[in-house]
Amino acid sequence: MLNKNNKKNLILNTGGTFNKVYNQIEGKLVVPKDNYAVETIIESTKIDYFDIQGLIYKDSLEINKDDRKELVKHIQKSDYEKIIIIHGTDTMGETAKFIAKNVKDKLIILTGAMIPFSLNRMESTSNLLLAVGYMQQKSKNGVYISMHGNVKKHNKIYKNRELGIFECL
Repeated sequence: MLNKNNKKNLILNTGGTFNKVYNQIEGKLVVPKDNYAVETIIESTKIDYFDIQGLIYKDSLEINKDDRKELVKHIQKSDYEKIIIIHGTDTMGETAKFIAKNVKDKLIILTGAMIPFSLNRMESTSNLLLAVGYMQQKSKNGVYISMHGNVKKHNKIYKNRELGIFECL
């Protein structure tokens, strides 16, 4: 089943906690260079109107200006009009602001998770599916963040580090 416009949309995976898995050799959580978490969620929900691509594959604390430029370039070159970006939560707001300055002709929603999909599937699944649902209802271009039951313009939501959740301004 395609979306109402019969066009494919894009999920662009950049890494972040959403994707982290435990590396037994290093004894720490790492960002793998794959789309396993996203693909698992999308396949299990029978949603078939998204293409999935990976780019960068970093924890968001490691994402820099060059990575953001690469991300924007990738978005601008793509034919997709609606894009969900999986991104780490620590610098999601910075990336959203950078994208908003440089991309005006697309609907973009950033989402992520504070608990890895590999440890608990609930948060990453709910945040991604909230973004999917919102995207299907929204037709106005802009940059949004989908986290913890809220989808708002990127400058109307923030990460409350004390509570460990995203809140609306």
